[in-house]
Amino acid sequence: MRQRRRNLLKFAQKIDCDTLVTFEPENLFYMTGFWGEAIGLLEKNGKTTIIAPELEVGRAREESEDCDVITAERGEGLITSLVKKIKKNSVCTDCQNYSVMMSLKKSIPKIKSTTEPFYNARIIKDEKEIRILKKASRIIDEMFEICSKKMKIGQKESELQTILMTYAMEQEMFDTGYKSTLNPLIIAGGPNGALPHAQVTNRKFKKGELVVTDLTLRYKGYVSDATRTFALGKISTQANEAYEIVKESQKLGLKTVKPNIDCKDIDSACRNYIEEKNFGQYFIHSTGHGIGLEVHELPTISYRSTTKLKENMAITVEPGIYIQNKFGIRIEDSLIVKQRPIIMHKFTKDLVTV
Repeated sequence: MRQRRRNLLKFAQKIDCDTLVTFEPENLFYMTGFWGEAIGLLEKNGKTTIIAPELEVGRAREESEDCDVITAERGEGLITSLVKKIKKNSVCTDCQNYSVMMSLKKSIPKIKSTTEPFYNARIIKDEKEIRILKKASRIIDEMFEICSKKMKIGQKESELQTILMTYAMEQEMFDTGYKSTLNPLIIAGGPNGALPHAQVTNRKFKKGELVVTDLTLRYKGYVSDATRTFALGKISTQANEAYEIVKESQKLGLKTVKPNIDCKDIDSACRNYIEEKNFGQYFIHSTGHGIGLEVHELPTISYRSTTKLKENMAITVEPGIYIQNKFGIRIEDSLIVKQRPIIMHKFTKDLVTV
């Protein structure tokens, strides 16, 4: 935790700030070890304070590391307590609330709103974070094994999701709370698979279909993300060809990953192969993203990225092909960037037919 705080302050100092204030639970957790409703304060001497409403104080004291915990009333009470402590400091905050920022600026002239120090610190994972991500990935592999045994023709997407989430929660893995979906998982059979972010429905699996199974779950705060595409009996020649193309594309992308490589080069490795095979128009999203305390973190693995990979970044590589009204295919792994990258998922990428 001390090293994390040093990193946070280092990046804050690069934008002329000596104090960090977080309102976001992910950044609060990274800074303090406590995930909840509170404000976190990190001062230039390393002193760390949590300002929390009374209903959160007990847990904040129990779960945080080396923090002072102050009780304050919700809303204005939290802000007032914060201002008393940092009035004269140069402050960087992740606050995105306009009215709260306007209130803070009246009392703290040297305050700026930016997530830059937080994301720059979080982009490189420490040993503890990597251990958690590896464990999360092993559980997801176990869930793919369950898919290979429990998925069947006539089963609803929602029924398979229930089976998988029951197992996940037994292993202390939970929904990420990702705001852009109503479901914890993506389980998309047949034409639903052509929607990369399909919602889980009551549609039943049919013979000859592909099923995209994207498992993105949180373990001890951290998110692992992997996708496998299964076949229900014999699939069409086109679907089989597309599957092998995605599989080879992902393999080429994974081979590209190493420190000091441009993120866009991974995207190019995957995308160029799919384009060479005349399926380029059906690869409709970026090749990957960072993972950690959020589903999508820095760096972005796309043609627009200007970032170079660094050792111990955690990213996904996930090319796909999506043909409207027919099928979708995606193969995705989470990995840790090393000279020889650690691919955290071991479940086969050969097409599994159930």
